[in-house]
Amino acid sequence: MFEEENAIYPSIDPSVFDLVVVGTGLPESIIAAAASVAGKSVLHVDSNSFYGGQFSSLSLNESTSFLHAQKTQPETTLPHSSVVNGSSDVDGDSDYVIFNLQPKSLYSEIELSSLPEEESVKACSRKFNLDLSGPRVMFCADSVVNLLLNSGGIHHVEFKSIDGSFIYGANGDFSAVPDSRSAIFKDRSLGLTEKNQLMRFFKLVQAHIGESIEHAEGSDESRRIKDEDLESPFIEFLNKQRLPTKIKSMILYAIAMADYDQEKPELCKNLLKTKDGIESLALFHSSIGRFTNALGAMIYPIYGQGELPQAFCRCAAVKGALYVLRMPVTALLLSKENGDCKGVRLASGQEILSQHLVINPSVTGPSPPLLPRAPNLPEECSESDDKGEVIGKVARGICIIRGSIKSELSNLLVIFPPRSLCSEQVSSIRVLQLGSGLSVCPSGMSVLYLSTLCDDVIQGKKSLHSAMNALVAPPLSENPVDTSSIRSENAGDAKPTLLWNTTFIQELEKASSGGAITSCPTPDGNLDYRNILESSEKLFHQIYQEEFFPKTSAFEKIDDDDDET
Repeated sequence: MFEEENAIYPSIDPSVFDLVVVGTGLPESIIAAAASVAGKSVLHVDSNSFYGGQFSSLSLNESTSFLHAQKTQPETTLPHSSVVNGSSDVDGDSDYVIFNLQPKSLYSEIELSSLPEEESVKACSRKFNLDLSGPRVMFCADSVVNLLLNSGGIHHVEFKSIDGSFIYGANGDFSAVPDSRSAIFKDRSLGLTEKNQLMRFFKLVQAHIGESIEHAEGSDESRRIKDEDLESPFIEFLNKQRLPTKIKSMILYAIAMADYDQEKPELCKNLLKTKDGIESLALFHSSIGRFTNALGAMIYPIYGQGELPQAFCRCAAVKGALYVLRMPVTALLLSKENGDCKGVRLASGQEILSQHLVINPSVTGPSPPLLPRAPNLPEECSESDDKGEVIGKVARGICIIRGSIKSELSNLLVIFPPRSLCSEQVSSIRVLQLGSGLSVCPSGMSVLYLSTLCDDVIQGKKSLHSAMNALVAPPLSENPVDTSSIRSENAGDAKPTLLWNTTFIQELEKASSGGAITSCPTPDGNLDYRNILESSEKLFHQIYQEEFFPKTSAFEKIDDDDDET
């Protein structure tokens, strides 16, 4: 619902802005901050009482309520469009058309827990900070971390490291993904031959990266990977290196983070090129050791990923952006003459004028068949330019467990490569475990986030449940045997007990830009935020031909203070 009955909304002054941003998800918050840094006047509103939208971190009760609302969201009864006369309220311009926005759920097939432990877990609801679009982490050297450093957003969020990564093997065991030379030689799951092969391959990649960076005259071109190899499928390049299956699987799915089965090009939706695989390896290795307190390559925000959009909102507010929560936008104001955006109408009835509008993907204009075209309004403006293109689906799951997958680790990542659980599993399953040290759950518990790309909803959810069964013991009422006696197959760790869980399907939508109206993308199916940042920067440049977060002298100063990260 856009408007609560008898709600009291504040009046906003001024009523004219360079940019209006609807929704405080991560892409919207990045664009708002970039515009504010560029000196634009920004109004940033959200119908929710919390920041982050689909990138928020919510208590257990809030998460449950949010998902219930998505399941039961009623069809809107708002009229789709109407024409009103221009007046002094619209700066004396000619007539304009009101396009009522509609709420839109991007979640489907929502299943919420009804386990015996549910009520006892909900009793400590406020101690949870659950991500709606997990699993997600940042690499220490990736572009989002650099942007946080450059923008000053790093002052508003703290991180801890992910302690280790594991990959599920064909024999049902979990092998540690080595992230350094010493880790390779300490790894007991790798034989001496495998260790030497892995070291030689990493040296080849590091030599190529070093030569690519230097571009020096007289550099040893023989140390660089050939151009034809860089354009070839990564799996072919790995085969040329004669790497064993186990090592190839680690590189492809646990480091390069490939989604689909690279061994079957005819079935693979996204066949990774060697140059992209090498870039991922370079990022992985440059992330290790960048920050003193980060043990591995990846970090995660304390209190949940919802801290990231809030960090950019604070950056925008410092530069003068105005923030109003619990303020729905009910309609767009479009010029009757040419279809250009003139502003928005708020739930309060107040009209805000702006030539540029950014909206989140959970709102949309009316469907074309239901929209009567206003006189003189170009036909293309009547066909809902603000609708993003659905490009796929991702199955997501959240589990609350007692204990940990690995007794000695709190924060870890587990990768199930394609077809590692069953022949129908066509894409990787990523599972991120976070412990109480990150302030996302009570002591003694952990939170698991699972995701996998899918075309078939049934198969996507089946894959999630297969991964859960491989990691977690069933609830006590379903398992009369003492869970402490249930052991994982390789390390002798007791399987943690499942206390609460939910699974759902999320649509993946691309960003879209229709003239003055820009629609942000949904959370994607990747583990990190790099594509989201790239999309946000592209959208910003489509709105303004200005530098995206120009570097400041503060960058070096903040970068030197890495120990806080």
